[in-house]
Amino acid sequence: MAAKAFKVRTGPGGRKYGLAARSLPELLRKACRLEPPSVAGCRLGRYEDGVEVSEEAFRALPEDAELILLRPGEEWSGYVGEIERFLSTFSSYSSGIVRAAQGLLTGEEAPKRCRLLADLIQNLNENISAESRKEDETWFEGVESRFKTKSSYMRHSCESRIRGYMKEVGAYISTVPPALQMKFSGIAEAMLEKLKLEKYNGFYFDRKEETKCRLCTPEGWFSCQGPFDAEDCSRRHSINPYGNKESRILFSTWNLDHIIEKKRVILPTLAEAVKGCDRKEIDWEYFYRLLFTTDNLKLVHIVCHKKTVHNLGCDRTKIYRKRKTGWKDRLLCNHTPSPRVQISKTKRKTDAKLSRNRTMKKSTP
Repeated sequence: MAAKAFKVRTGPGGRKYGLAARSLPELLRKACRLEPPSVAGCRLGRYEDGVEVSEEAFRALPEDAELILLRPGEEWSGYVGEIERFLSTFSSYSSGIVRAAQGLLTGEEAPKRCRLLADLIQNLNENISAESRKEDETWFEGVESRFKTKSSYMRHSCESRIRGYMKEVGAYISTVPPALQMKFSGIAEAMLEKLKLEKYNGFYFDRKEETKCRLCTPEGWFSCQGPFDAEDCSRRHSINPYGNKESRILFSTWNLDHIIEKKRVILPTLAEAVKGCDRKEIDWEYFYRLLFTTDNLKLVHIVCHKKTVHNLGCDRTKIYRKRKTGWKDRLLCNHTPSPRVQISKTKRKTDAKLSRNRTMKKSTP
C-alpha cells in the first residue's frame, strides 16, 4: 500500500500551515487533524528518503523540514524511489512506445507535435550503458576509428578544449613586449609541462574516471552549472552525450566557461605580472588553475553561456609568491630553461672540456 504524498513542515514554515510543534507526538496529532486518520499506528518519515523520524531525530531537524504522514500499512521509500520506479516502468514498455510514436510521427504535420514525438523517440532509443563500438555502432558514426570506447572519445573531447586554451596562452606571447617574451614563454612552458602530466585534464568528461573531479555521473549525465554569476542552473539543463549520437553532437555546444575571463583578464594580468615581477616570483600555478581547472571553469549549456563582460578580476594577493630554491619551483623573473635544456648545456660544456684536454695531450711532446 503506497503512501499519499502528504507533507508537513516543522519550524517557522510549519507555523504558516498550523503544524508548528515542540515534539514529535504533538506534530503527529496536528498532521492527523488535517488528513483525518486515527493517530494510532501513524508515523512520520522524511520525505526525501522515507526514513521514519524518531523523537531524537525530530529535535535535530532543520527548520522547514519536509515530512510525510504514513498511516498503518503504508510505506514510502522517498521521492527518488518513486521517480526510479516510474522510469523503470516506463522504460519496460519503451520499444512499444517507440513504435507507436514512429507511427504517429509518420502522419503528423504540426511542427510542435512532430518535435515532441521526435524527442521522445530519441530519448527512448538511448543506449547509455553501452561503452564499446560493437555495443553501439550508431553512436560512433563520424568518430575516428582509433576511438574504441565512448569514454576514450569523451576524454579526447575534453583534452581538445584544454589544448585550445593552451594554444591561446602560447599565441598571447606575441602581444607581450619583446623584452618580456622570454619570461612569459617560461611560464607557458611550465604550464604545458603540468598539463602533459595531468593528461590535459581529460578526466572531466570521462565517466570511467574514478576521481571526484569528473563533471558527470558514472552513467555519463552532465548537469549545467549555470551562468558565471549564478550558483547553479535555474533551468536544470542536463544531457548524456554517452546516450546517442545526437546527444554526443549537441554536447559539443556546451561550454567550459571561464568565470574570470581568459582573454579579457587572466592573460593580460599574467603579462602585467611578468612586467612588474622585479625580484618577485610569479605564482604561475595560480594562473594555471584559472585557465585550465574547475577552480575557474563552469560547464554550461549554450543558453546559460553569458558572453557579456564578467567584470571579475584576479586575486592580487595570489599573483606572486615567496621565492623557493629548487629549479622546479623557481620561475620566473629570469627565464629558467627546462631541465632537458639544462642537461643539454651541461653535456656540451663537458664534451668541450674533454675535447680541449685531448688536444693538449696530443700537442705535448
